[in-house]
Amino acid sequence: QVQLVESGGGLVQPGGSLSLSCAVSGSILMINGMRWFRQAPGKERELIAVSSSGDSMEYADSVKGRFTISRDNAMNTVYLQMDNLKPEDTADYYCNAVGYDIRYQVFDIWGQGTQVTVSS
Repeated sequence: QVQLVESGGGLVQPGGSLSLSCAVSGSILMINGMRWFRQAPGKERELIAVSSSGDSMEYADSVKGRFTISRDNAMNTVYLQMDNLKPEDTADYYCNAVGYDIRYQVFDIWGQGTQVTVSS
């Protein structure tokens, strides 16, 4: 069984920074990709950052230059460093991981979500 736990988030003033983390544990064989999504009230879930195997990183235009995704493969953990936060970054943030477990079964697992509020 594979589990995913998110941490971080909270309230920050505009221009501030926050860091999120997402740890995957359990019967993991390999993790192919880890992604961060966010969903603001009344809006659709938005893919904002991707860490693929081979150290490839991709970002949505809305966060490019302000957010940084990084990955610790040894710890099966992905981080999202969010700088220069804006009120429009206020949302619930979700982590997603896709890979294979030790039985060579695909897993596609989501975190419970963590709230980020940017407000003065």
